[in-house]
Amino acid sequence: MIDAGSTDEKITVIGLGYVGLPLALALAGKYQVKGYDADARRLDELTRGIDRTGEVPGARLRATSLAWTRDIGDCADSSLFIVTVPTPIDAGNAPDLSALIAASRAVGGIMRKGAIVVFESTVYPGVTENVCGPELARASAMECGRDFFLGYSPERINPGDKSHTVESIVKVVAGQTHQVVERLAHVYGAVVPAGVHAAPDIRTAEAAKVIENAQRDINIAFINEVTMIFQRMGIDTQSVLAAARTKWNFLDFRPGLVGGHCIGVDPYYLAYAATAIGHDPEVILAGRRINDGMAEFVAGEIASRLGGPSRVLMLGLTFKENVADLRNSKVADMVRSLEGAGHEVSVHDSLAAADDARALYGIELLTDLDGAGGFDAVVGAVAHDAYRGLTTADLRAMLGENGLVVDLKGIWPDAGTDGLRHWRL
Repeated sequence: MIDAGSTDEKITVIGLGYVGLPLALALAGKYQVKGYDADARRLDELTRGIDRTGEVPGARLRATSLAWTRDIGDCADSSLFIVTVPTPIDAGNAPDLSALIAASRAVGGIMRKGAIVVFESTVYPGVTENVCGPELARASAMECGRDFFLGYSPERINPGDKSHTVESIVKVVAGQTHQVVERLAHVYGAVVPAGVHAAPDIRTAEAAKVIENAQRDINIAFINEVTMIFQRMGIDTQSVLAAARTKWNFLDFRPGLVGGHCIGVDPYYLAYAATAIGHDPEVILAGRRINDGMAEFVAGEIASRLGGPSRVLMLGLTFKENVADLRNSKVADMVRSLEGAGHEVSVHDSLAAADDARALYGIELLTDLDGAGGFDAVVGAVAHDAYRGLTTADLRAMLGENGLVVDLKGIWPDAGTDGLRHWRL
């Protein structure tokens, strides 16, 4: 086994998305690194200095020593494999481990004795050792814990966040043996100045990750529920929150749609594991029900203010501001709900790819906002910088007579005081 302090580590990062790409680039500054992805289009773009996620500038891609490949056989000489593939949920909200299993089989088919395989994907406790380990063993015809070893280091990337990067977030590491943990601490520590935290075992590290986003989900669900209550009471939620946050220990969460591939997904992994051992995860699933129902609630509030069938302009479709990621977008749910109530909805997104919107949701994005006008409502659904730049005059030009501005993200704080009909969460 390679010494924990060695710089001779050869590393392959499996999956070059929001998580894998920044990590692979960081590691390539210190080690020999290969970046593997099965998506030929993705690799072609990366080799030309294009990151469609918008996370990495072209200059950094063109300058890296990282070797790109979609042939897993090219990675056979690696001593360390880091798996960063997605772990979504299926139609029944159960964990979908298919990508993780496929990656394990691919790595198992080519790895050599002594290899360490580290998983960064969010899972419930036990997946690394009880699902991935056996898949690796079968594919390699080697014994887990003797011929190869497992590790877990949960990803903590926040898409679109230029402050909390790979290098600035403490890295949790865990492994089958003390020697594995030492090696992972050295490898990650070389590129993460924020430091490394060694968890006592793999299941603990898996559990730590899965509760991070579940905690946020529950806190947002509470704010969403009180927002529903205050709407019925005729109280402005934002004014309530402004008053409440003057107390030093008030948790400053905001109401809104909860989508994406983390907060809207990870709690279901924890709930699945809880149910499997006979525990009813009441709080976790209650939070999910509230947040999953928020799009329909907002659509209903908009519809009630519009009356009959109306023309609505939706600004933003991605799951959060300033990212192009459309996965698990709750704005799409809101569009469907409004259309189901008879409203005509046009959608624009300043960052999302039109092909992705069409493929995922059957939504045709407006190519631009030039000439957009006569709408009964303009909905600020995602706080992209492009929409924050819109003035009250811009909004007025998009609206018909007595048109409604709906601000779900605090994008236009002055709209309600500048003569426009206005509603906000």
